[in-house]
Amino acid sequence: GSGRITAEMIEHLERLALVDFGSREAVARLEKAIAFSNRLHAVHTDGVEPMESVLEDRCLYLRSDDVVEGNCAEELLQNSHRIVEEYFVAPPGNIPLPKLDEQEPVLHS
Repeated sequence: GSGRITAEMIEHLERLALVDFGSREAVARLEKAIAFSNRLHAVHTDGVEPMESVLEDRCLYLRSDDVVEGNCAEELLQNSHRIVEEYFVAPPGNIPLPKLDEQEPVLHS
């Protein structure tokens, strides 16, 4: 593609990722991320075996999963902005964003 980010692309990404790109700085970060990923496409990987982990050549030992403190679910859930059936809702604003034609105009000062 041309590398230009259109309003339609931004709306599509916002709805997929539930991220608001409402500022010029956010769009600039997105453009930098896309430019970086485009550079990765240029890397020659023929004959390179895929890795599952960068630590494949090491033994990774699991620690024992011992409960040292417990019965604190109620206390922990008090830290959440939103709870559903004793579970955290994350991200807290995990709702679809309005379409471009439904959004209020952004005032630039």
